[in-house]
Amino acid sequence: MKKYEVEETSNGPREYRVYWYTKGVNKFAEKIAWYPKEMTMEERRLVFKIDWLVLSFSCLAYFTKNLDVSALTNAYLAGMKDDLELTGDRLNYATSMYYVGYCLFQIPSNVVLTKLPAQYYLPAAEVGWGIFTLATAFIKNYKQLLVMRFFVGLTATACYVGNAHIVNSWYTRQELGKRNAIYQNVWPLGAMFAGYLQSAAFSNLSGVGGLEGWRWLFIICAIITIPCALVGVFFCPNVPDRCTSRWLSERDKVLAVERLAKNGFAKTKGVDRGLIKRILGNWRIYVLFVVGNLFWMTPYPSSTPFSLWLDSIPKYHEDVPLLENLSTITYAAQIVSNMACGWYSDYRQNRWETLGYGGILILISNIILLVWNVSDGAKFFAFIALGVANGPTNLIIPWLAEFLSHDLEARSTCIAIVNVGWVVVNLVVPLAAFPTSKAPRFFGGYIFMVIMSVVELVLLPLPLYLHRRELRKGIDYAQRVRDEFAGVGLAEKTEGVSIDDEVSISSAPPPEYAQDKKEKEKEIEVSVQAL
Repeated sequence: MKKYEVEETSNGPREYRVYWYTKGVNKFAEKIAWYPKEMTMEERRLVFKIDWLVLSFSCLAYFTKNLDVSALTNAYLAGMKDDLELTGDRLNYATSMYYVGYCLFQIPSNVVLTKLPAQYYLPAAEVGWGIFTLATAFIKNYKQLLVMRFFVGLTATACYVGNAHIVNSWYTRQELGKRNAIYQNVWPLGAMFAGYLQSAAFSNLSGVGGLEGWRWLFIICAIITIPCALVGVFFCPNVPDRCTSRWLSERDKVLAVERLAKNGFAKTKGVDRGLIKRILGNWRIYVLFVVGNLFWMTPYPSSTPFSLWLDSIPKYHEDVPLLENLSTITYAAQIVSNMACGWYSDYRQNRWETLGYGGILILISNIILLVWNVSDGAKFFAFIALGVANGPTNLIIPWLAEFLSHDLEARSTCIAIVNVGWVVVNLVVPLAAFPTSKAPRFFGGYIFMVIMSVVELVLLPLPLYLHRRELRKGIDYAQRVRDEFAGVGLAEKTEGVSIDDEVSISSAPPPEYAQDKKEKEKEIEVSVQAL
């Protein structure tokens, strides 16, 4: 049964077909804060489409990437270590070769992404790393492993930062935390699934076709990865002002741009020489580069060190399937934490508070592991708590996106720059602080992590202080975008909005959008409180 309702929109009255289940779905969505109560039916329909188009391919691509990346550690525990003679720190070096390739092209890749069609560029990269993952199944020695990991990293470089840019280009501040939580959850899901997949491959496929179980893991990962690239070709909508998706109407595309501009998110400025100045002349990239990478680094023991500690316990070492399954517990904890932190930070309309809670948990957990002479239960708690703490740390990207809402190209490039820092951390920290030969104690590594946990908590208020100082001086980039958008016609809204970061808006908006001094001061005060 269906009926029709009429709703007033910015484009005049519109008639909607309403099905019997619509009101129930909308009430449920409001209860979980998926849609704000004040959001119109027209905008809800648009956001529903965006969720399916943007998150479907972004999550699938990120899932397959992490499936392929996690396969190395799982294969190492399931027989690759002995077959390829990965003695000493060779696992660390193989992991590092992936990150060398991953690091080289990240920044250029996200700059290129602002010019090339994302619906073709990102799937092509996915096909590339799928092919090199498949080739890993047939390597014969350690040197070949290093070569394959380098090229897997090189071709996968566009995946995380590219899709993070797409996800953070479609949503408002009230929506970013939840959608980023879903996107970030793909990483632990991929890692968990790889563990279960390896457990099944080890138990059921060892010896099939004359191949060891760990080789079958890479084959299966490739079989999953390559077809998923087709989803991007058909569904990835690019960014709002360069969207050519067949699944969105012209009105949808206009509304997508309008709602973002009203929320302080500017359209494309274009890639030119000024981009470097806009990035390097902004305190945001320097502060969030340091703070973000500290928060991403300090929960590191929840991954490989946790697996190596489990492997050092005889009853787990002798039962490979059980070892593989137990090593996924920290990822499960992260999944729950990601969702809770995403929703909570959207509800609170700030990211720093949740990051602060995570920083305290990271510090406590690393102190327990530094002491080490505690029960296995206490160690287990510390490792799982670090998995939980990964949830708040994933708010770094939406926080960065909000700080750079006024500049799409700078935002895309800065996401890549900050992530390059994370790549360098993953190159250096495992080799310097957590070499495999020191497992499972890692005394020096835990000393380093405790110190960095303190530093990150000390530095967390710095971006808040600098942003509030700007607001007190009357510098509000998001408001500039809103004012500029309010002062242009519908044709200009659909064609593009350009804001010069260095020059204040010279032309006043129409009277209906003007704000007197008291209203402006009140708005700034509310913005400061929201932070």
